[in-house]
Amino acid sequence: MPQVWFRPYIWMDYRLALLFTLFIPVILLIWAFVQRSDAIQRLLRIYCRVAILSAITVYLFIGGLPISFLSSLMSRILIPISLWFWVDLNDEIDYLPKSPLKLFFTSWRWAMTVYSFLGAISLLPFLNCTFSGTAFRSSFCSVWSEPSLMFKDYFHNNSKPAFLGFLGIVALVIYVIYLSYFVFVKLGKHGRSATQ
Repeated sequence: MPQVWFRPYIWMDYRLALLFTLFIPVILLIWAFVQRSDAIQRLLRIYCRVAILSAITVYLFIGGLPISFLSSLMSRILIPISLWFWVDLNDEIDYLPKSPLKLFFTSWRWAMTVYSFLGAISLLPFLNCTFSGTAFRSSFCSVWSEPSLMFKDYFHNNSKPAFLGFLGIVALVIYVIYLSYFVFVKLGKHGRSATQ
């Protein structure tokens, strides 16, 4: 595969995604559970439901499906929304007493927002990869699949990429149905309140 100048940045993004979207939230969730911080726990559970789109995107990339670029962009838009959308949780977190947990959580929330915003901007030039099969097969687009294929080698070595891509599509359909239900039904009933 020909060298592309931005390959190191894609790998750096993959490593940052593991840190920001997986490892830190798991640590925060355990910490919030131990500290019995209900508001932070609820917000992190909501975050996990939204952030699953990032995992789905990995499987779409493994399957070589062009929609993976659109899925990646949507996850980078939806994640910060999920972190700041809830008025009641924002108020509860603001009124929590100062603590290392609150400081670390707030720092992560802001860092995640900036990371997602920059990631969304960096994906915009690659949206053509979603709509053009020729572009998707070019090194300009296919380099984005490399981290996902490495993930496949580690965790799904005996599975075929087409099967994992199929699982990604099924998960994406379920995700879109759930998101549509939330937007068109639950949001109308409860508004920006996470307490239901």
